[in-house]
Amino acid sequence: MTETIHRAAVLGKPVAHSLSPVIHNAGYAAAGLTGWAYTAIECAESELATLVDGLGPQWAGLSLTMPLKEVALSVATQVSPVAAAVGAANTLVRAIDGWHADNTDIPGMVDALGEVPGGASFTVLGAGGTARAAIAAAARCGAAGVTVVARRPEAVAELRPVAEAVGVPFAGAGWADAAAHATADVVISTVPKGVADSLAAEVAWRPSTVLFDALYDPWPTPLAAAATAAGCRIVSGLDLLLAQAIDQWQQFTGISPAPERPCERPCSPPPSGVDQGLRGRAVRRVAPPTP
Repeated sequence: MTETIHRAAVLGKPVAHSLSPVIHNAGYAAAGLTGWAYTAIECAESELATLVDGLGPQWAGLSLTMPLKEVALSVATQVSPVAAAVGAANTLVRAIDGWHADNTDIPGMVDALGEVPGGASFTVLGAGGTARAAIAAAARCGAAGVTVVARRPEAVAELRPVAEAVGVPFAGAGWADAAAHATADVVISTVPKGVADSLAAEVAWRPSTVLFDALYDPWPTPLAAAATAAGCRIVSGLDLLLAQAIDQWQQFTGISPAPERPCERPCSPPPSGVDQGLRGRAVRRVAPPTP
């Protein structure tokens, strides 16, 4: 049995459903990396600092999912400019001086969205860590503006500085108006499972709308199914999971490019082939991220 000398994990609560271990471990196998292991660890916000402090030197990196993306910054010794701008990180990389925080959700979202016309209107459902990344992704796509829709007005207000930091016009709305705002050119749903289900039948879908639902289990969500029936282009949470994992994997291992593998795209369930590699390119070793 090969000894595990490098470790990584996804942290969150809940986290048992996460496909991140499948994806990262597949990448290790495809790259011929022995002695690497990636697991899932359930962790609440109040537990993160203690958990991270207790990790030994064999730990190379951590992926963060809900509800840890905002609190992750508090355990980092260095924060990337993009993570600082949005106030959220989904990646912690071990360095000589501690842990460095980054946000690979943002480039991952841009990659998963594909071509979006400049000047498109964006609506973001939800106001958590993934919503922060969605605002930055909208800015990178050249959005004319972003409307954030959430259940708590104070949560919406907290995201205005994020939009200002990335340079995109911002508007807020309450959840009662969610259906009306879901007719934007691009709708990004970042809410937990079940929260947006009732919107499926309420939205007057436009076939030209792109729906990006950050969920992937179960799939399709009622929201994605309704948008699909209306002829909308769909981007799933699996598309995001794969796209953001590539950069994350490279930062953890110090190998670039990551071994990638084509994967089924929008509106597909998690593909059985996802355990065969991230996508299938040759790899070359590079220096690990600068401490």
